[in-house]
Amino acid sequence: MTTEFKETTPPEIADNPFTLIGSDWMLVTAGTPDAYNTMTASWGGMGVLWNKNVCFCFIRPSRYTFEFMERSGSYTLSFFDESYRKMLNFCGSRSGRDVNKATATGISPVSTPSGIVYFAEARLVLECRKIYFQDMDPAMFLSPDIEKNYPQKDYHRMYIGEIVRCLKK
Repeated sequence: MTTEFKETTPPEIADNPFTLIGSDWMLVTAGTPDAYNTMTASWGGMGVLWNKNVCFCFIRPSRYTFEFMERSGSYTLSFFDESYRKMLNFCGSRSGRDVNKATATGISPVSTPSGIVYFAEARLVLECRKIYFQDMDPAMFLSPDIEKNYPQKDYHRMYIGEIVRCLKK
């Protein structure tokens, strides 16, 4: 495992965002080395908003990571190669309330210079400073099939973060 990252800029990311997020998945992590949580996500996006390079992600209030996102001003998105699929499945199907995901999967938490956790095994890391959030409102769904994603009526909160650091191997 190489842990050497080099800093780059969002426009230099060569990955297709549809593949990167929707197929490859990512770990969304919030908190400090002393207290953090991570979860697997396959919903989100990246682009330009308000003249800033941004990423957005969605977290249900029932997820443990939600508590950390609410307390933190920043979060990271960590992307891995396919050899980490089993780890991503584990982190998406277990709660950090019940298990230390890093210990259970063997991934190594490290932190950015500003103290936000990401993982040494990632191939790409985006550190994002939260600049906006909004709760999903089912009254705004224009397509009726969206509701099927919410059988428990546990609508996501969307977080938009300005990308302040981009690290790649």
